[in-house]
Amino acid sequence: LMNAAVAQGVEPAQIAQHCDSVSLCFSKGLGAPAGAVLAGSRQFVAEAWRVRKLLGGGMRQAGVLAAAALLGLQHTEGTLSRDHEHARSFAEGIHALDSPLCSVNLAAVETNIVMVNVQGAWPSPAELCDRLRAVSEEEEAESGQAVSVLLLPWSARTLRAVWHRDVSARDTELARRKLEFVARKCQE
Repeated sequence: LMNAAVAQGVEPAQIAQHCDSVSLCFSKGLGAPAGAVLAGSRQFVAEAWRVRKLLGGGMRQAGVLAAAALLGLQHTEGTLSRDHEHARSFAEGIHALDSPLCSVNLAAVETNIVMVNVQGAWPSPAELCDRLRAVSEEEEAESGQAVSVLLLPWSARTLRAVWHRDVSARDTELARRKLEFVARKCQE
């Protein structure tokens, strides 16, 4: 919700008005260590509360987590805008590679999520993710550093990359370089 609101330049309520219920996670993008909020009709929230209690849910010292969530909400626009810029930079870097191995639809990069299309029969998205995660001596010798990039095989031909407040511009550039290195090695 917050990423969509920042990307569209609107208040979250403008998006949520079209929904019966809304769940908002305060971790990762907003920077809280944990926590979420659920909103909806009085009846819906009462039932969610009952089920949470039934399943043993409950928190102590929730004020500490609420303070972190509040801080994240107060800095939402700047934090999430930066995440969107990093994702866009990564996508543009992949697009500039003009690799036969992977591509990105730049028009589809609107928030902190980049879907990378994997082309050809090999490697599969899972194999490409394994190669991005692994660090080789050859990579260290060539680039002077060891970089491990964690992406998610999303579908039969797609990887999913997501940015959050702990991924810097430098991290983004290192991830792009790693993808470039792996793509080159897969083509050799």
